[in-house]
Amino acid sequence: MDRRAFLQSGVAVTGAVVAGCASDGPTGTLATYVSDQPGDIGDFESCVVSVDEIRVLPAASATGTADHDGDELTFSVSGVTLDLVDLTGEAAALAETVELRTEEYAYLKLGISTVEASLADGGMAMVTTPGNARLKFPQSFEIRTGRTTRFTADFTPVARGGTGRYVLKPVAEETTVSYGE
Repeated sequence: MDRRAFLQSGVAVTGAVVAGCASDGPTGTLATYVSDQPGDIGDFESCVVSVDEIRVLPAASATGTADHDGDELTFSVSGVTLDLVDLTGEAAALAETVELRTEEYAYLKLGISTVEASLADGGMAMVTTPGNARLKFPQSFEIRTGRTTRFTADFTPVARGGTGRYVLKPVAEETTVSYGE
């Protein structure tokens, strides 16, 4: 399989990661997908992101403060590289599935370890996350017993003033949650 086909498949998933707390009661599956709504993606020949982490916050742990790092459930992801150019419109690719305890969750964060991007005009682009932090998707969701929750995290590169620099921004209105079998 060539590199392009590998990236397009988006299924470089290492398998399900089971949360340490998952054995404490009924569980369901969180399937995290990545999508890219237009924004400035048209500037790119390729914009390959490597997802290395998924974090979720149980709603019971949510407080009015911004810092919940100690309460988040963290899942390492390895080998997941996705080309955002291939994920525009309705397209989405699976980043990872994890088993979680049945309950409400306040948000999901994606850790992006690297971004390799080339512009449509042949130049290179520097693409980062805001403050080099994880991308936060403040969409609440629930995990239902024996069911799969599909969380589609949508983000796009946005140009920073014609400098050849871009920042990945979550697109809240395009981030979706659906529930299946």
